[in-house]
Amino acid sequence: MNLSVGPLASPADAYEIYRVCESHDKPDVPVLSLDGFRALHANPWPDQTYERYLGRLDGRPVGYLEMAFPTADNLDNAHVELSVLPSARRRGVGRALFDRAVERTRRAGRKHVIGPAMSRHPDGAAFAAAMRGRPGLEEVRSRLDVRALDPAVLDAMLADAWRHAEGYGLIQWTGVPPEEIIDDVAYLDGRLNEDAPTGDLPVEPEKVDAQRVREAELGRARRGRVSYHTGALRDGRLVAWTTIAGEAAGEAHAWQNITIVDPAHRGHRLGTLVKLANLGQVRQLRPGLEVIDTYNGATNEHMLRINRAIGFRRVDSVTFWHLTV
Repeated sequence: MNLSVGPLASPADAYEIYRVCESHDKPDVPVLSLDGFRALHANPWPDQTYERYLGRLDGRPVGYLEMAFPTADNLDNAHVELSVLPSARRRGVGRALFDRAVERTRRAGRKHVIGPAMSRHPDGAAFAAAMRGRPGLEEVRSRLDVRALDPAVLDAMLADAWRHAEGYGLIQWTGVPPEEIIDDVAYLDGRLNEDAPTGDLPVEPEKVDAQRVREAELGRARRGRVSYHTGALRDGRLVAWTTIAGEAAGEAHAWQNITIVDPAHRGHRLGTLVKLANLGQVRQLRPGLEVIDTYNGATNEHMLRINRAIGFRRVDSVTFWHLTV
């Protein structure tokens, strides 16, 4: 058996590994096409640098490692996505790729390796534990079947939210935020690691500004994705915000992303208000929408309760592991 690890030359070389592993771990979630995978590589998230490696057995690509190094904040961390074809597991490929990740983390002057393992199959958690990783944060994946929604239930929830939100208004947009609120979006986005559960992960608040928000949305569009946003306004300031995003070419599936409320404006049902209003916007703009998936910290009972009331139901979970090198 000849095992080797080397830099990834082309996204196409890793795509089949990515496709098979995604289908294995999340069989109910659409997998990016090869063109979408290439676009993801060509249009990375801002304030990140990437390294990618391929693991081969007897010359055949069977393992894929992607490393992301934050460059504006969290400078002690390296984020790792590691995939090995199910047919090639327990043959040393994952360990060889992980050893490369640890080596590159040390060379970059970082202290922590952070990576996910899905709960659907035991392989990821067993591998992370064997690499001396520690579980840091569990996130629950929940799914909303848009086709089964009861309009009367949603209307009643929305009306109740408005009764608690007197003096607030709504703003909706797609893609890059309007200039008059883009700084407020950056402020709320930067609060996420403060306000959402992070468990035992060694993470700090992100340094988000208007340019980073703008670049993230433009990059998302170049990757063939579209984002839908709803925010709550008070005295012209954005004080709550939520996002749903999906592939522009396929209307059936989307992801519920960030929902956050400024601490000074909590207690007014703004989280429920913006989520329901945004769901309504997305259903109008994506008439073929069938399901929406979302991740929430397993201890974030407040948001999980809102999601359950809307109709989200738990599907599985992911645990983020970390190792101090």
